[in-house]
Amino acid sequence: MRPRRRKLLTALALAALPMTARAEQRPVRVVAAENFYGDIISQIGGGRVQVLSVLDRPDQDPHMFEASVSTARALSHARLVVYNGGGYDPWMKKLLAAAKSPGRRVVITARLLDAKPGANPHFWYDPAVMPVVAEVVAAALEALDPAGAPAYLNGLAQVREALRALRGKVAVLRARYAGTPVTATEPVFGYMAEALGFVVRNTGYQLAVMNDVEPGASQVAAFEKDLETRRVKILFYNKQVTDASTTHARRLAGKYGVPVVGVTETMPAGLHYQSWMLNQLAAVENALADGRR
Repeated sequence: MRPRRRKLLTALALAALPMTARAEQRPVRVVAAENFYGDIISQIGGGRVQVLSVLDRPDQDPHMFEASVSTARALSHARLVVYNGGGYDPWMKKLLAAAKSPGRRVVITARLLDAKPGANPHFWYDPAVMPVVAEVVAAALEALDPAGAPAYLNGLAQVREALRALRGKVAVLRARYAGTPVTATEPVFGYMAEALGFVVRNTGYQLAVMNDVEPGASQVAAFEKDLETRRVKILFYNKQVTDASTTHARRLAGKYGVPVVGVTETMPAGLHYQSWMLNQLAAVENALADGRR
């Protein structure tokens, strides 16, 4: 058959399909506020989804982010939207209200967890949270694209297995290091630290910094005393924040020999959510091993 005739017949066949059938062949458009949610969605959906992650670089400060016109446009076309909530990405709620779309499904992690106002919003660091998000996302994709149900179930099974391995690593480290006192400049790693069984100190100081409130003098003194006396075995800090207080804390930790572990709020490029978490757990393990030498 001549190429021109083949193309003509293909075009005619596509034109003869019902509009719903042709729409189902297109990827489901998804917008994720944060790239770690976008990654889980991509792992579940594969080629059946087209995912845009708004916050997608570890050098972005999520608290300083301002949404663009292109983000609003993407939301208006999205059939599924996933964001963190809990006050972490308030711009998403405003954008969704401005870019209404009938039939669009929205998944909000804070709502899934029934998180209370003022709670630490870094939910994705809790190893028990992402499996919940994955299940809800898979169900939403299946509802939007019933023909893709087998693919979504297969993708979900693979994600479950990867997250099970991550929780296994957490269990191993917890058995070895539970009770270890640690501190942080802000509570980015807080949920994971709790899952590891660490005793997290200076939580008031951390919450104040996170909320852009000046910590009290007694909070600052207690935080610095923990570093000076090496009462804590790790200082966690947010790599995406480079202010004077963070720099000062890292210098103090270095001066008194307290291992420092940097964590990020946004997933670095080239990683999956689970490999990102495992890399940070490896950094924690190395820091504690160094501290024992």
